Amino acid sequence: MRTVLLTSVAIVALCAQSASQSAGSAAPIGAYTVIPQLPGMGRPVDTAAVAARRRALLKRIGRGTVLIPAAHERNIEQDYVQDNDFRQDNTFYYLTELETQDAFLLMTARGQDSLETVLFLPPRTPSQERWTGLRLGPDSVAVRLSGIPTVLPLDSLDTRVRGALQPLYTPQGRGRSSRAPDMAPNSLNVSTIVDSMRVVKDADEISRLRRAVDISVAGHIAAMRAARAGMYEYELEAALEDGFRRNGADRLGYPSIVGSGPNTTTLHYDVNRRKTENGDLVVIDAAAEWGQYTADVTRTFPINGKFTLRQKAIYDLVLGAQQAAFDAVRPGVTMRQLDDVARRYMREHSGNLCGQLTCDDREFFNHGLGHPIGMDVHDVGIGRPLEPGMVITLEPGIYIQAEQLGVRIEDDVLVTAKGGEWLSAGAPRTTDAIEKLMSGR
Repeated sequence: MRTVLLTSVAIVALCAQSASQSAGSAAPIGAYTVIPQLPGMGRPVDTAAVAARRRALLKRIGRGTVLIPAAHERNIEQDYVQDNDFRQDNTFYYLTELETQDAFLLMTARGQDSLETVLFLPPRTPSQERWTGLRLGPDSVAVRLSGIPTVLPLDSLDTRVRGALQPLYTPQGRGRSSRAPDMAPNSLNVSTIVDSMRVVKDADEISRLRRAVDISVAGHIAAMRAARAGMYEYELEAALEDGFRRNGADRLGYPSIVGSGPNTTTLHYDVNRRKTENGDLVVIDAAAEWGQYTADVTRTFPINGKFTLRQKAIYDLVLGAQQAAFDAVRPGVTMRQLDDVARRYMREHSGNLCGQLTCDDREFFNHGLGHPIGMDVHDVGIGRPLEPGMVITLEPGIYIQAEQLGVRIEDDVLVTAKGGEWLSAGAPRTTDAIEKLMSGR
């Protein structure tokens, strides 16, 4: 994938040049991908990949029109903006890889080989850009940066929608923008179609996930190296997220879980305020997002750098169950079947570690083995048999509340034609590797 680097000076020049040009008048940039310096864009756009996704969607529809709205910017006066005040709608991003706000994508198919794609953008407002920085507008700059040859002002959208080829499809359902259905009340739901396309990741998506996983691994390693008995959980959280940001994370994939001692047995604990004590285990379930794709990684380690015999025995049982599930990964297998594999391993190797019950019992292993990841940390595709190109997590755990002892190990796995590929193996998984890292050796 060839990349053109544009400096901020060049972007400003392009914006000024395009002001006198009619919308969509610039020639398409073909296979080039541009890394811009505009807030309205973010990471590089793989123009070939998103064009292929749009063609695949329209091929499924056959004949009709698809209208996809971008997300709104959140209101810092009314909303709780704790990370970024804007994150793009997943469907819009999947089909454009643009991070611009309040835009619309209109696609019309008049047969298998006829596809018209139009991007509608709000006008640029120089007075507002003093607060926000440069934004994409309906001009030739947007054509160059998006790879979409026709870019029009937003105020021309209503007319185009009224005259659109029927049927009209829009995103619908939980978390979807309400603007498109308001404009087209009798539209069909395109969300289920796009979501089914997103289950198997293409090369660009896998590349983004690899980057998100690598950044997440770096954060977990930073937290392990920083760990000392007596630290507060939020101090570990700070080391972890510093590792994310220093390595280029766009944002957190989800609120970081940093639980020590008794908090290791609470699955979604994210208060992160307890002071650690010598002998505690720490469960960190946290990951970074990069290019709108998020990892999901969990590591458990001793705050003082040395597992007790009891902690090691429980940890090794969880690790063995995870490895057994990984060894069973292959196309056609379901997550339920992998869950059964992990629980069978625990059951057969528990001995008396969990008392009279085996450790696979729901009292101790009280959640599912894993889930798909992608633009959402619990991504589309739950329940579908595995296919090459799917990316899943494997996260067995044992939680013994009476002992304030919890262990969870979670890794991200790419499904291949031959089995699985560990993506997050860079973060130490065995007790020996964890102790070696934490001892500084």
